[in-house]
Amino acid sequence: MSSVAVNGINLHYDEYGSGEPVVLVTGSGARGRMWTPHQVPALTAAGYRVITIDNRGMPPTDVCLEGFSLDDMVADTVGLIEILGIGPCRIVGFSLGGMMVQELLLAHPDLITQAVLMATRGRTDALRTAMSAADSVLIESGVVLPPRYAAVVHATQFLSPRTQADDRRIRDWLDIFELSLSERSANRAQLGLELVEDRLEEYRKIGSRCLVIGFSDDLIAPPYLCREVSEYIPDCRYEEVAGCGHYGYLEEPESVNSLIIDFFRELRRD
Repeated sequence: MSSVAVNGINLHYDEYGSGEPVVLVTGSGARGRMWTPHQVPALTAAGYRVITIDNRGMPPTDVCLEGFSLDDMVADTVGLIEILGIGPCRIVGFSLGGMMVQELLLAHPDLITQAVLMATRGRTDALRTAMSAADSVLIESGVVLPPRYAAVVHATQFLSPRTQADDRRIRDWLDIFELSLSERSANRAQLGLELVEDRLEEYRKIGSRCLVIGFSDDLIAPPYLCREVSEYIPDCRYEEVAGCGHYGYLEEPESVNSLIIDFFRELRRD
């Protein structure tokens, strides 16, 4: 467990393994430990040094209740890469983390050799706008959903029908959500940051090699929004993992890890 002073805050990060560095950037309301059950072991076994980040707004990184922007979060990640002296490096972004990485690729192309963008998008459509507005209304109302109820809502939105239909797996997920969602009060600080303007044309300027991974049953970042990101980024490939919701990297970790590691190895072979 480590932290650095960067961009006016104390940013928490963890490091695992040794070798060529890979930075993992998670989504809204989540800590870097989301990567530790599956992606960290797979990447360290493949010979990489893995750095996970607790983004601005997620303790033990400073919460910054005064408000901040997606650009601030991008600057945090840039600062960490520069302080650790690991650029140019590989990077993986999930959901809001994917949007952060896309902006990082535009602003600091010299820092990234390869990028994996999972469950990402380059614009905000009507339904995603309504979902964010509904979250804001709920939080501002002061209503706190009972943990058991919140767990069911979260499972319905973030997991695939296949997982929902598996009694053993869904019971485990509901238990995890019931325990973990009580920690998500800090998510308020990141609320609304996923409401990005249409950035697709800007992505034509990205020069790093990219892989976009979509999940077939994702209701938060549906595959068509992921796929169009890959269509605008030059030298970019799109892969879709079947039978997964938004948490596809946790539902089907072996498939996702294989896509990431095989993509990284392409550069080694060139």
